[in-house]
Amino acid sequence: MDRQRLNLTDKDQIRATVRSVRPDVIVNAAAYTAVDLAESEPAIAYAVNAEAPRLLAEEAKQIGAWLVHYSTDYVFDGNKKSPYDETDQPNPQNVYGKTKLDGERGIVDSGAPHLIFRTGWVYATHGRNFLLKMLSLATQRESLTVVCDQIGAPTSAWEIARATTQILAEGYRRYQDSWFPIENSGVYHMTAQGETTWYEFARAILEEESQCRVRSAWLASTTNNLPVIAKSVVPISTNEYPSPARRPPYSVLCNARLARTFGLTLPDWRGQLHSSFTSISADRADS
Repeated sequence: MDRQRLNLTDKDQIRATVRSVRPDVIVNAAAYTAVDLAESEPAIAYAVNAEAPRLLAEEAKQIGAWLVHYSTDYVFDGNKKSPYDETDQPNPQNVYGKTKLDGERGIVDSGAPHLIFRTGWVYATHGRNFLLKMLSLATQRESLTVVCDQIGAPTSAWEIARATTQILAEGYRRYQDSWFPIENSGVYHMTAQGETTWYEFARAILEEESQCRVRSAWLASTTNNLPVIAKSVVPISTNEYPSPARRPPYSVLCNARLARTFGLTLPDWRGQLHSSFTSISADRADS
């Protein structure tokens, strides 16, 4: 379903669509993700990130369907110095994080069987995200300034989709009509292995671009076939780059529960980034 076929701010449409389709599994990959804009549009962010997931969960409960939903590392305040696990207490610092946490709670309270995958620093070879923004700016500026004191794990949307598909396929193969034992219902962290800063991520992006021998369709489109002229990335502090929404300084997630339950570990963030530049999957995802 795209936005035209299902408007997640329309409660009646959400209920009618689920009752009409009667799916076995609902995968909700939609969200209001404009972190800064959410500070001035809290009502819309709440409708999409909190109210819609709750309604989807309530309808899933009625028909016995599972709900797969994606949440965020921004439910945490970032004051911890080691990776967050699922038992750590959330404490979101911005509207986006608060609405995503409310969405999680609405799903849990519904009683519907669910898989909530918390991820973070998500990028892809289409849409609007950090990867594409850096590449576009790199064709316009010789130097880029990027925050160096926020730490996370950049995660490819392609890898999230692949992991979700693998989990659901295995669940169907093993359990079929029941999909999963109900005790598997819950929150799981799903991010790339390792950690880095936005500054180091930007440097890695430029490095991958410079070493890319075959310019894929998505890369040519992102750069408008212009050469990358950026020669340096300058680290700056969060205080030097003020923004409407406060970000957690450390939002790395521990993925141990995902590995224990589903035997699944996402690749290291650097490997994921490399694959985005070299794999034909990236271009196929755009088509």
